Amino acid sequence: MYAFEIERPTSLSDAVSALKAEGAQALGGGQTLIPSLKARLAMPEVLVSLSAIDEIKGICTDDEGRICIGGGTPHGRVAAELKDSYPALASLAARIGDPAVRNRGTIGGSLANNDPSACWPAAALASDAVIKTDRREIAADDFFAGLFETVLEEGEIVTEVRFPVPQAANYQKFAQPASRFALVGVFVAKYEAGVRVAVTGASESGVFRWTEAEEKLSSDFSAAALEGLSHAAEGMIGDLHGTPAYRAHLIGVLTKRAVAAAG
Repeated sequence: MYAFEIERPTSLSDAVSALKAEGAQALGGGQTLIPSLKARLAMPEVLVSLSAIDEIKGICTDDEGRICIGGGTPHGRVAAELKDSYPALASLAARIGDPAVRNRGTIGGSLANNDPSACWPAAALASDAVIKTDRREIAADDFFAGLFETVLEEGEIVTEVRFPVPQAANYQKFAQPASRFALVGVFVAKYEAGVRVAVTGASESGVFRWTEAEEKLSSDFSAAALEGLSHAAEGMIGDLHGTPAYRAHLIGVLTKRAVAAAG
C-alpha cells in the first residue's frame, strides 16, 4: 500500500463534491479497487468511500413495475430480497464470489468497473436495465464500452439500476473455481417485445448481446430453437482456463440451459 487520504461522505451531494478534488477516486465495496491499490495498479490520492451514503442503498419497485436497486446495495441483499420478485437476479447475486464479497461488493461498483467476467453487466444488458447516475440515465445498451470501460464520466456515480421484470429469465454461469468469476455466463430474459441474451466472461470486447440467439428465441422460446446455432470463436478470450473455441462452445451450452431453466 501507499499513503492516501480517505473521505467518507454521508450524502450523495457531498460525495459528488469530494470527487471533484484532483486525484480523487470513488470507493464502492472495494472488492476490486483494494487489490488494485495493493498491487499499485491504481494510485489515487484521495479515496471517496460511498459506503455511508444511505440514499443510494436499498431495493424498491417503481411506478412502472421495475425493480430499482440502489447503486450502493451489496450483492447479498439482492440475493436475499429478490427471490420472489426477480429470482434470476437473486440467483445471480447469490453466486458472486464468497460471503465476504457478497456482503461488501455493490451492484454500482460492479457495473462501473465492468470487469469482462463480472455477472452484473450480463444481468443489466439482458434485462434492458437503466443505469441512473448523479447526472443522467443511461440505457444498458449504451453503457458498456469495452473491457473495464463504460460511458461514465470522471467522478460520475451510479446511484440506481432499474430492471424491467421479464416474463421469464435465468442466469447460467460456468464459474472459474478459484476466483468464482464467470469463465462464461449467459443471462436470458424474455419480454413481451422479445428475448434478450447477454454473455459475459467470453469476449475480448467484454459483455455483449448474442443477437442470433435472440432472434431464434423471440420466435420460439425453447432450447430446441437453438439447435444448430453456434457462436463463432473469433474474438473470444483465450487463456489458461479455456481456448476461444471452448468459450464459444460454452455460450451455446449455457444459453440452452438458461432457456430450459427459465421456461
